[in-house]
Amino acid sequence: MRLGLIEGDGIGPEVVRATRAVVDEAVAAAGLTAVDWVPLPIGHAAIAEFGVPLPDSTLDALAGLDGWILGPHDNASYAPEHRVGAPPGGAIRKRFDLYANIRPARAFPGVRATTPGTDLVIVRENSEGFYADRNMAAGSGEFRPTPDLALSVGVVSRAACERIAHQACRLAATRGKRVTIVHKANVLPLTMGLFRDVCYEVARRYSTVTVDDEHVDAAAAHLVRAPGDYDVLVTENLFGDILSDLAGELSGSLGLAASLNCSDTRAMAQAVHGAAPALAGRNRANPAALQLSAAMLLRWLGARTGDSGPAHAADRIERAVAATLEAGVATADLGGLASTSEFTEQVCARVRRW
Repeated sequence: MRLGLIEGDGIGPEVVRATRAVVDEAVAAAGLTAVDWVPLPIGHAAIAEFGVPLPDSTLDALAGLDGWILGPHDNASYAPEHRVGAPPGGAIRKRFDLYANIRPARAFPGVRATTPGTDLVIVRENSEGFYADRNMAAGSGEFRPTPDLALSVGVVSRAACERIAHQACRLAATRGKRVTIVHKANVLPLTMGLFRDVCYEVARRYSTVTVDDEHVDAAAAHLVRAPGDYDVLVTENLFGDILSDLAGELSGSLGLAASLNCSDTRAMAQAVHGAAPALAGRNRANPAALQLSAAMLLRWLGARTGDSGPAHAADRIERAVAATLEAGVATADLGGLASTSEFTEQVCARVRRW
Protein backbone atom coordinates (compact mmCIF):
# COMPACT_ATOMS: atom_id res chain seq x y z
CA MET A 1 0.00 0.00 0.00
CA ARG A 2 1.19 3.50 -0.90
CA LEU A 3 -0.40 5.96 1.49
CA GLY A 4 0.01 9.71 1.79
CA LEU A 5 1.09 11.10 5.15
CA ILE A 6 0.11 14.74 5.74
CA GLU A 7 1.11 16.09 9.16
CA GLY A 8 -0.67 19.46 9.09
CA ASP A 9 -0.46 22.05 11.86
CA GLY A 10 -0.59 22.25 15.66
CA ILE A 11 -0.77 18.76 17.16
CA GLY A 12 -0.90 17.32 13.64
CA PRO A 13 2.74 16.15 13.45
CA GLU A 14 2.45 14.36 16.83
CA VAL A 15 -0.83 12.54 16.18
CA VAL A 16 0.11 11.67 12.60
CA ARG A 17 3.42 10.14 13.68
CA ALA A 18 1.63 8.25 16.45
CA THR A 19 -0.86 6.96 13.89
CA ARG A 20 1.87 5.88 11.49
CA ALA A 21 3.51 3.87 14.28
CA VAL A 22 0.27 2.04 15.06
CA VAL A 23 -0.50 1.36 11.39
CA ASP A 24 2.99 0.00 10.80
CA GLU A 25 2.62 -2.37 13.77
CA ALA A 26 -0.84 -3.54 12.63
CA VAL A 27 0.22 -4.11 9.03
CA ALA A 28 3.24 -6.13 10.14
CA ALA A 29 1.17 -8.15 12.62
CA ALA A 30 -1.37 -8.93 9.90
CA GLY A 31 1.41 -10.31 7.69
CA LEU A 32 1.14 -7.58 5.05
CA THR A 33 3.91 -5.87 3.14
CA ALA A 34 5.03 -2.69 4.86
CA VAL A 35 3.22 0.52 3.90
CA ASP A 36 5.06 2.78 1.46
CA TRP A 37 4.49 6.15 3.13
CA VAL A 38 4.54 9.31 1.02
CA PRO A 39 5.04 12.41 3.24
CA LEU A 40 3.38 15.54 1.82
CA PRO A 41 3.19 19.08 3.23
CA ILE A 42 0.23 21.36 3.87
CA GLY A 43 -0.36 24.30 6.19
CA HIS A 44 2.45 26.26 7.83
CA ALA A 45 5.13 23.82 6.64
CA ALA A 46 3.94 24.22 3.05
CA ILE A 47 3.73 28.01 3.38
CA ALA A 48 7.34 28.09 4.60
CA GLU A 49 8.54 25.92 1.70
CA PHE A 50 6.21 26.78 -1.17
CA GLY A 51 4.50 30.04 -0.19
CA VAL A 52 1.01 28.47 -0.18
CA PRO A 53 -0.82 26.26 2.36
CA LEU A 54 -1.73 23.61 -0.24
CA PRO A 55 0.89 23.34 -3.00
CA ASP A 56 0.11 21.82 -6.39
CA SER A 57 2.84 19.25 -5.79
CA THR A 58 0.88 17.86 -2.83
CA LEU A 59 -2.33 17.61 -4.86
CA ASP A 60 -0.49 16.03 -7.79
CA ALA A 61 1.09 13.43 -5.51
CA LEU A 62 -2.25 12.60 -3.88
CA ALA A 63 -3.70 11.89 -7.32
CA GLY A 64 -1.33 8.94 -7.58
CA LEU A 65 -2.41 7.39 -4.27
CA ASP A 66 -5.52 5.45 -3.25
CA GLY A 67 -5.59 6.84 0.26
CA TRP A 68 -3.93 9.13 2.74
CA ILE A 69 -3.92 10.26 6.36
CA LEU A 70 -4.55 13.95 6.94
CA GLY A 71 -3.56 15.64 10.18
CA PRO A 72 -5.49 18.67 11.44
CA HIS A 73 -4.71 22.08 9.99
CA ASP A 74 -5.03 25.52 11.59
CA ASN A 75 -6.01 27.80 8.71
CA ALA A 76 -7.29 30.44 11.17
CA SER A 77 -3.66 31.13 12.10
CA TYR A 78 -2.46 31.61 8.51
CA ALA A 79 -1.64 35.12 7.30
CA PRO A 80 -4.64 36.81 5.63
CA GLU A 81 -3.29 36.23 2.13
CA HIS A 82 -3.22 32.47 2.84
CA ARG A 83 -6.81 32.33 4.11
CA VAL A 84 -8.31 33.12 0.72
CA GLY A 85 -10.39 30.30 -0.72
CA ALA A 86 -11.03 26.88 0.77
CA PRO A 87 -8.86 25.60 3.64
CA PRO A 88 -6.54 22.72 2.72
CA GLY A 89 -8.84 19.93 3.91
CA GLY A 90 -11.84 21.33 2.09
CA ALA A 91 -9.83 21.87 -1.08
CA ILE A 92 -8.60 18.26 -1.00
CA ARG A 93 -12.14 16.94 -0.47
CA LYS A 94 -13.40 18.99 -3.41
CA ARG A 95 -10.50 18.16 -5.73
CA PHE A 96 -10.99 14.40 -5.28
CA ASP A 97 -14.79 14.48 -4.86
CA LEU A 98 -14.68 12.84 -1.43
CA TYR A 99 -18.44 13.05 -1.22
CA ALA A 100 -19.03 10.85 1.83
CA ASN A 101 -17.92 11.67 5.36
CA ILE A 102 -18.36 8.61 7.58
CA ARG A 103 -18.30 9.49 11.27
CA PRO A 104 -18.79 6.76 13.89
CA ALA A 105 -19.59 7.59 17.52
CA ARG A 106 -18.87 4.82 19.99
CA ALA A 107 -18.70 4.81 23.78
CA PHE A 108 -15.63 2.86 24.91
CA PRO A 109 -15.45 0.95 28.21
CA GLY A 110 -13.11 2.81 30.53
CA VAL A 111 -14.09 6.22 29.15
CA ARG A 112 -16.69 8.30 30.97
CA ALA A 113 -19.41 8.98 28.41
CA THR A 114 -22.42 11.27 28.76
CA THR A 115 -24.47 8.54 27.11
CA PRO A 116 -22.89 5.09 27.65
CA GLY A 117 -23.78 2.46 25.09
CA THR A 118 -23.59 4.81 22.12
CA ASP A 119 -22.65 2.96 18.94
CA LEU A 120 -23.85 4.71 15.79
CA VAL A 121 -22.53 6.13 12.54
CA ILE A 122 -23.38 9.46 10.93
CA VAL A 123 -23.06 9.41 7.13
CA ARG A 124 -22.66 13.00 6.06
CA GLU A 125 -23.06 14.25 2.48
CA ASN A 126 -19.77 16.06 1.98
CA SER A 127 -19.90 17.81 -1.40
CA GLU A 128 -22.67 20.42 -1.35
CA GLY A 129 -25.36 21.70 1.05
CA PHE A 130 -24.63 25.12 2.58
CA TYR A 131 -20.85 24.75 2.53
CA ALA A 132 -19.67 27.66 0.41
CA ASP A 133 -16.22 26.19 -0.21
CA ARG A 134 -17.52 23.17 -2.10
CA ASN A 135 -21.01 23.75 -3.52
CA MET A 136 -20.05 25.76 -6.62
CA ALA A 137 -17.96 24.82 -9.66
CA ALA A 138 -16.52 28.36 -9.66
CA GLY A 139 -16.76 31.09 -7.08
CA SER A 140 -18.28 30.80 -3.64
CA GLY A 141 -21.73 29.81 -2.49
CA GLU A 142 -21.61 32.65 0.03
CA PHE A 143 -21.56 36.27 -1.03
CA ARG A 144 -22.23 39.83 0.23
CA PRO A 145 -23.97 42.16 -2.24
CA THR A 146 -23.83 45.10 0.19
CA PRO A 147 -21.99 45.75 3.46
CA ASP A 148 -25.22 45.02 5.33
CA LEU A 149 -26.47 41.96 3.43
CA ALA A 150 -24.94 38.48 3.24
CA LEU A 151 -26.42 35.54 1.32
CA SER A 152 -25.66 31.83 1.22
CA VAL A 153 -26.75 29.33 -1.41
CA GLY A 154 -27.69 25.81 -0.34
CA VAL A 155 -27.24 23.15 -3.00
CA VAL A 156 -29.04 19.80 -2.97
CA SER A 157 -28.89 17.60 -6.08
CA ARG A 158 -30.51 14.26 -6.81
CA ALA A 159 -27.16 12.73 -7.82
CA ALA A 160 -25.49 13.66 -4.54
CA CYS A 161 -28.47 12.45 -2.50
CA GLU A 162 -28.49 9.12 -4.31
CA ARG A 163 -24.85 8.33 -3.80
CA ILE A 164 -24.80 9.27 -0.09
CA ALA A 165 -27.97 7.25 0.48
CA HIS A 166 -26.30 4.22 -1.11
CA GLN A 167 -23.32 4.68 1.23
CA ALA A 168 -25.61 4.77 4.25
CA CYS A 169 -27.67 1.76 3.22
CA ARG A 170 -24.62 -0.36 2.36
CA LEU A 171 -23.11 0.47 5.75
CA ALA A 172 -26.34 -0.24 7.62
CA ALA A 173 -26.59 -3.63 5.91
CA THR A 174 -23.34 -4.62 7.69
CA ARG A 175 -24.46 -3.25 11.10
CA GLY A 176 -27.91 -2.97 12.68
CA LYS A 177 -29.78 -2.67 9.37
CA ARG A 178 -31.43 0.64 10.28
CA VAL A 179 -31.12 4.01 8.53
CA THR A 180 -32.53 7.29 9.82
CA ILE A 181 -32.77 10.14 7.29
CA VAL A 182 -32.17 13.47 9.07
CA HIS A 183 -33.53 16.60 7.36
CA LYS A 184 -35.53 19.81 7.88
CA ALA A 185 -38.15 19.42 5.16
CA ASN A 186 -40.81 21.09 7.27
CA VAL A 187 -39.19 24.51 6.68
CA LEU A 188 -37.04 23.71 3.62
CA PRO A 189 -39.49 21.58 1.63
CA LEU A 190 -37.75 21.86 -1.73
CA THR A 191 -34.11 21.25 -0.76
CA MET A 192 -34.50 19.08 2.33
CA GLY A 193 -37.62 17.50 0.88
CA LEU A 194 -35.60 16.38 -2.13
CA PHE A 195 -32.91 14.96 0.15
CA ARG A 196 -35.46 13.03 2.22
CA ASP A 197 -37.42 11.71 -0.74
CA VAL A 198 -34.40 10.55 -2.73
CA CYS A 199 -32.97 8.78 0.32
CA TYR A 200 -36.25 6.91 0.70
CA GLU A 201 -36.19 5.98 -2.99
CA VAL A 202 -32.69 4.52 -2.66
CA ALA A 203 -33.48 2.73 0.60
CA ARG A 204 -36.30 0.79 -1.04
CA ARG A 205 -33.64 -1.08 -3.03
CA TYR A 206 -32.20 -2.54 0.19
CA SER A 207 -34.69 -5.13 1.37
CA THR A 208 -32.84 -5.91 4.62
CA VAL A 209 -32.62 -2.28 5.76
CA THR A 210 -35.35 -0.50 7.73
CA VAL A 211 -35.60 3.26 7.13
CA ASP A 212 -37.28 6.17 8.90
CA ASP A 213 -36.72 9.92 9.08
CA GLU A 214 -36.52 12.74 11.66
CA HIS A 215 -36.21 16.51 11.64
CA VAL A 216 -32.71 17.58 12.62
CA ASP A 217 -33.77 19.39 15.81
CA ALA A 218 -35.71 16.35 16.98
CA ALA A 219 -32.78 14.11 16.08
CA ALA A 220 -30.42 16.23 18.19
CA ALA A 221 -32.69 15.90 21.21
CA HIS A 222 -33.16 12.18 20.54
CA LEU A 223 -29.38 11.71 20.35
CA VAL A 224 -28.96 13.16 23.83
CA ARG A 225 -31.84 11.17 25.31
CA ALA A 226 -31.47 7.77 23.63
CA PRO A 227 -28.54 7.35 21.22
CA GLY A 228 -28.98 3.59 21.36
CA ASP A 229 -32.10 4.01 19.23
CA TYR A 230 -29.89 4.85 16.23
CA ASP A 231 -27.74 2.73 13.93
CA VAL A 232 -26.86 4.78 10.82
CA LEU A 233 -27.97 8.38 10.33
CA VAL A 234 -27.71 9.92 6.85
CA THR A 235 -27.88 13.68 6.47
CA GLU A 236 -26.71 16.68 4.50
CA ASN A 237 -23.45 18.50 5.03
CA LEU A 238 -24.18 21.13 7.68
CA PHE A 239 -26.47 18.95 9.77
CA GLY A 240 -23.99 16.08 9.61
CA ASP A 241 -21.14 18.28 10.78
CA ILE A 242 -23.08 19.48 13.81
CA LEU A 243 -24.66 16.17 14.79
CA SER A 244 -21.41 14.23 14.52
CA ASP A 245 -19.63 16.62 16.91
CA LEU A 246 -22.55 16.27 19.31
CA ALA A 247 -22.45 12.48 19.05
CA GLY A 248 -18.68 12.48 19.55
CA GLU A 249 -18.92 14.40 22.80
CA LEU A 250 -21.86 12.32 24.05
CA SER A 251 -19.86 9.14 23.50
CA GLY A 252 -16.84 10.39 25.44
CA SER A 253 -14.75 13.02 23.68
CA LEU A 254 -13.92 14.51 20.29
CA GLY A 255 -10.51 13.04 21.00
CA LEU A 256 -12.05 9.69 20.08
CA ALA A 257 -14.07 10.92 17.09
CA ALA A 258 -12.78 9.22 13.95
CA SER A 259 -13.88 9.88 10.38
CA LEU A 260 -13.26 8.81 6.81
CA ASN A 261 -13.78 11.03 3.77
CA CYS A 262 -14.23 8.91 0.67
CA SER A 263 -15.41 8.64 -2.91
CA ASP A 264 -15.79 5.40 -4.81
CA THR A 265 -12.08 5.38 -5.67
CA ARG A 266 -10.17 7.30 -2.96
CA ALA A 267 -10.30 7.76 0.78
CA MET A 268 -8.79 10.09 3.38
CA ALA A 269 -8.52 9.39 7.11
CA GLN A 270 -9.09 12.56 9.11
CA ALA A 271 -9.96 12.95 12.79
CA VAL A 272 -12.93 15.19 13.59
CA HIS A 273 -11.01 17.38 16.05
CA GLY A 274 -8.92 20.42 15.21
CA ALA A 275 -5.23 21.35 15.48
CA ALA A 276 -5.27 22.43 19.18
CA PRO A 277 -2.25 24.76 18.76
CA ALA A 278 -2.00 25.31 22.53
CA LEU A 279 -1.01 21.64 22.91
CA ALA A 280 1.42 21.54 19.99
CA GLY A 281 4.80 20.05 20.82
CA ARG A 282 3.84 19.15 24.40
CA ASN A 283 3.29 15.40 23.89
CA ARG A 284 -0.19 15.69 25.42
CA ALA A 285 -2.51 15.31 22.43
CA ASN A 286 -4.86 12.35 22.13
CA PRO A 287 -3.93 10.35 18.99
CA ALA A 288 -6.81 7.85 19.31
CA ALA A 289 -9.20 9.59 16.89
CA LEU A 290 -6.67 9.60 14.06
CA GLN A 291 -5.57 6.03 14.85
CA LEU A 292 -9.19 4.90 14.61
CA SER A 293 -9.59 6.94 11.40
CA ALA A 294 -6.60 5.11 9.94
CA ALA A 295 -8.28 1.82 10.80
CA MET A 296 -11.31 2.97 8.81
CA LEU A 297 -9.01 3.75 5.88
CA LEU A 298 -7.45 0.28 6.02
CA ARG A 299 -10.89 -1.33 6.11
CA TRP A 300 -12.00 0.77 3.11
CA LEU A 301 -8.88 -0.20 1.14
CA GLY A 302 -9.44 -3.87 1.87
CA ALA A 303 -13.08 -3.73 0.81
CA ARG A 304 -12.19 -1.92 -2.40
CA THR A 305 -9.51 -4.41 -3.41
CA GLY A 306 -11.18 -7.54 -2.04
CA ASP A 307 -8.16 -8.20 0.20
CA SER A 308 -8.97 -9.27 3.77
CA GLY A 309 -5.51 -8.35 5.06
CA PRO A 310 -6.10 -4.61 5.58
CA ALA A 311 -9.34 -5.40 7.42
CA HIS A 312 -7.42 -7.69 9.78
CA ALA A 313 -4.96 -4.84 10.42
CA ALA A 314 -7.89 -2.49 11.06
CA ASP A 315 -9.38 -4.97 13.55
CA ARG A 316 -6.10 -5.04 15.43
CA ILE A 317 -6.00 -1.24 15.71
CA GLU A 318 -9.61 -0.93 16.86
CA ARG A 319 -9.30 -3.69 19.45
CA ALA A 320 -5.98 -2.34 20.71
CA VAL A 321 -7.28 1.21 21.15
CA ALA A 322 -10.39 -0.10 22.93
CA ALA A 323 -8.35 -2.37 25.22
CA THR A 324 -5.91 0.43 26.05
CA LEU A 325 -8.76 2.73 27.06
CA GLU A 326 -10.48 -0.01 29.05
CA ALA A 327 -7.20 -0.60 30.93
CA GLY A 328 -7.37 3.01 32.13
CA VAL A 329 -4.59 4.33 29.89
CA ALA A 330 -5.77 7.69 28.59
CA THR A 331 -4.55 11.17 27.72
CA ALA A 332 -5.45 14.30 29.68
CA ASP A 333 -8.58 15.14 27.66
CA LEU A 334 -10.08 11.87 28.95
CA GLY A 335 -8.94 12.46 32.52
CA GLY A 336 -5.82 10.30 32.20
CA LEU A 337 -2.12 10.88 32.72
CA ALA A 338 -0.65 9.26 29.59
CA SER A 339 1.31 11.29 27.09
CA THR A 340 0.79 10.96 23.35
CA SER A 341 3.81 8.69 23.07
CA GLU A 342 2.89 6.60 26.12
CA PHE A 343 -0.64 5.99 24.85
CA THR A 344 0.75 5.03 21.44
CA GLU A 345 3.27 2.61 22.97
CA GLN A 346 0.44 0.90 24.84
CA VAL A 347 -1.67 0.62 21.69
CA CYS A 348 1.26 -0.76 19.69
CA ALA A 349 1.94 -3.40 22.34
CA ARG A 350 -1.67 -4.55 22.19
CA VAL A 351 -1.67 -4.52 18.39
CA ARG A 352 1.18 -7.03 18.46
CA ARG A 353 -0.56 -9.11 21.14
CA TRP A 354 -3.86 -9.70 19.31
